[in-house]
Amino acid sequence: MRPTPAGPEAWNAYLAEGNAMQARKRVSADVLLRDEEGRVLLVKPTYKPGWDLPGGMAEANESPDDAARRELKEELGLDAVLRGLLVVDWVPPHGPWDDQLAFIFDGGTLTSIQAAGLRPQDGELAEARFVPPDQAADALRERLRKRLRAALSSCADSIPRYLNDGRS
Repeated sequence: MRPTPAGPEAWNAYLAEGNAMQARKRVSADVLLRDEEGRVLLVKPTYKPGWDLPGGMAEANESPDDAARRELKEELGLDAVLRGLLVVDWVPPHGPWDDQLAFIFDGGTLTSIQAAGLRPQDGELAEARFVPPDQAADALRERLRKRLRAALSSCADSIPRYLNDGRS
């Protein structure tokens, strides 16, 4: 017989057992930042090849938006105000990785002074640069390229996008 909320200890043990059996998702949280010329900020990580959007992986029990803000602060010294959600992409298992939820938030437009002052703040980034949106998309891995294009569309029409492995 299943416990009921009337027996709090047994009920909590029952819920904990269910919680332990449910899926856990990896979560990434990136930010679309632009300069006054409309260029997109890309970063070059030191721990993997190629270019990326600023952001990173959420820690245990950290919300995606908090993860995005933390990563911007740690890696670029930027206190960001997020202006909303642009994209959520479900990424299926690939290579050694389980599935993932990948978020992109709108970081808005940085002033020329803010943009000029951006520098990598820790050993995780080798470089940060603003590039035109088309060049930014071309510089990214295919999966992230699709997310960036969806994020730019979301900025244009104010409609957040849900993607399933990069497809709407």
